Amino acid sequence: MLASCAGSAIDNKAATLPKAANESEAQESADAANIVVTGSRVRQQNLEMAAPVSVIGSQAYAPPPPSAPGLSGGWAPPYHDEGRDKFTSFAENSFHIVREAPVSTFSIDVDTASYSWVRASLNQNVLPQPAAVRTEEMVNYFHYDYAPPATTSQPFSTNVAVFPSPWAVGRQLVRIGIKGFEVRRAERPRANLVFLIDTSGSMQEPNKLPLVQRSLSMLVNELDERDTVAIVTYAGSAGTALAPTPVAQKRKILDVINQLGAGGSTAGAEGIRQAYHLAEANLDPRGVNRVILATDGDFNVGITDQGELKGYIERERSKGVFLSVLGFGMGNYNDALMQALAQNGNGTAAYIDTVQEAKKTLVEEAGSTLFPIAKDVKIQVEFNPLAVAEYRLIGYETRALNRDDFDNDKVDAGDVGSGQSVTALYEVVPVGGPLTNGGSRYSPEIVVTGLRIPRSPQQMELGFVKIRYKLPKSDTSKLISTPIDASVQFASFEAAPRDARFATAVAGFAELLRGGRYNGSLTYDDVLRIAAAARGPDEYGYRSEFLQLVRNAKGARSLAALGQ
Repeated sequence: MLASCAGSAIDNKAATLPKAANESEAQESADAANIVVTGSRVRQQNLEMAAPVSVIGSQAYAPPPPSAPGLSGGWAPPYHDEGRDKFTSFAENSFHIVREAPVSTFSIDVDTASYSWVRASLNQNVLPQPAAVRTEEMVNYFHYDYAPPATTSQPFSTNVAVFPSPWAVGRQLVRIGIKGFEVRRAERPRANLVFLIDTSGSMQEPNKLPLVQRSLSMLVNELDERDTVAIVTYAGSAGTALAPTPVAQKRKILDVINQLGAGGSTAGAEGIRQAYHLAEANLDPRGVNRVILATDGDFNVGITDQGELKGYIERERSKGVFLSVLGFGMGNYNDALMQALAQNGNGTAAYIDTVQEAKKTLVEEAGSTLFPIAKDVKIQVEFNPLAVAEYRLIGYETRALNRDDFDNDKVDAGDVGSGQSVTALYEVVPVGGPLTNGGSRYSPEIVVTGLRIPRSPQQMELGFVKIRYKLPKSDTSKLISTPIDASVQFASFEAAPRDARFATAVAGFAELLRGGRYNGSLTYDDVLRIAAAARGPDEYGYRSEFLQLVRNAKGARSLAALGQ
């Protein structure tokens, strides 16, 4: 493959990050305990190492790995792993006693990778491993029709609703939704993008590199002529396949993407270094500067330590370059690493299992994927002990923050993209309701009669929501707050807003897949009933697809029970 890079001033000589120090056996054991790995490895054929990209004069040449598609020789027998997908395990959030811990703090999460992975598993009639199911990513996969902010001076609006839980009598759900304003296409900033593409041997499967090529081609067609795209590839080594090129030269960009082939090992860290180098060389202080990594996450050459990679990316984001991750394939997908990279790179993590998912992420939602309207968005909820006895945050386990992190502008948190909606659900036990924690011998119970003790409006509130955020180019946060009071409470589940009921169905489904510790008598049939009644307008069919996934889960559970 010949890729012209005339005029490039980028130094493409090999360079490496500092070598990772040897870890102790104790540390290795601790890290291993946090990762879920299943199955065994199968290699159908040993593949040759991909030739490194060389630089001659002012042009960069990216020699194709062996048997690249579209070139002589066709595809070699594909590399394939089975059951070596890696997910970080975590404990499900439990109920907290409001008298002891009234404040809950977390970073928002707009990633959707978990939902796509669950879908890919269930479409094969296989229940996903519980560690792969992140409830907040399941819920936030869907668009919710929250009212947008009234003015652009505040990047998003807040929407709160309180209604009875459908799976536990005496409990209530608190839905907190935020909706970002949508940047008009004519007003959006210029994009300086670097596609960092894994072309190692593990990518030589139909649902990996070929799907990467189709996905990125879709994205290129969504960009404006004033945007620029560069391409870095990595296998046994890394190099520049395309120097920063205006999208006005779209055919040149697409030709490089379409001629990529796969083969060799995976020098992912060196690819990341070179991608950041290109992005910084073409940095637009007023635009969006982003590296988009497309990979199955299998880094096995150079720096492979997750902590060291995270540290490098944290340093780079301070220069104004963000990192987003597109995951592909099953069998050796390293979700644990992909999540760590995206979270520390101020970007999003998506999992692309089909062409339709690529279209959703990179065409229909291109604005929210590429253009942030707020960064370091944190939510803090303080519950009123006069009204609420216990609470638990449903999901967001990997996004928990300390109470004092909320007001600390140095603490990193999630971003919200153009037009994006974010939803969080709490389950609460009102004072006088059925407690999940036993009483304390030495802590006096709070008794509220409501008849003899007049209460102020503040005492009548269930709680108070605070949201802290920064504008994309600012390092100083701003605050939005709203009470959870009687004006947002609904007497029955059926009377709750339709989107709140649908989000509840998705959350309940995720909780069932994770083991159903707290969702009482809820069944897959209950989820189907709730979701069907709250489906509403479904332009792209995503909510109808969800109903089919629930049916698939019922079938997969039956097969698992029969040992098939």
